[in-house]
Amino acid sequence: MSPATELAYRIGAAARRPDSWWQLCKFGLVGGSGYLINLAAFAALSGGLGLHHIAAAVGAFCVAVANNFLWNRHWTFDRGDGHPGFQAVRFFTVSVAALLINLVVLELLVSGAAMGDLTAQAIAVAVAMPFNFLGNKLWTFA
Repeated sequence: MSPATELAYRIGAAARRPDSWWQLCKFGLVGGSGYLINLAAFAALSGGLGLHHIAAAVGAFCVAVANNFLWNRHWTFDRGDGHPGFQAVRFFTVSVAALLINLVVLELLVSGAAMGDLTAQAIAVAVAMPFNFLGNKLWTFA
């Protein structure tokens, strides 16, 4: 079985299990708290300290990712028995990939659509969320 076929099979199998949908709800709640933390940190860094929107987004990401890892590890995916360092590296890798998606969308919205920084960041974080969930469910805490 090719890696792409195996991944499609795993996603399909997970979508048929009710506990996967409950995990998605939990992930959304954790993500919601991380989202608010991210936006608050972004507002403080960009508005309060006057940082460029990209630097503020990276700083906000660093603050929110620690919150999200702890909650997702212990509550969403209940993988407290896994090695925390190993899981943290994988979580950070998935989060950085999601951050890159976030930064591309943010820059397109700010520069291309002339949208306000905070509104653009709110949309960019939401766009990156599905990738983040799948990466963590299927790789970080598998």
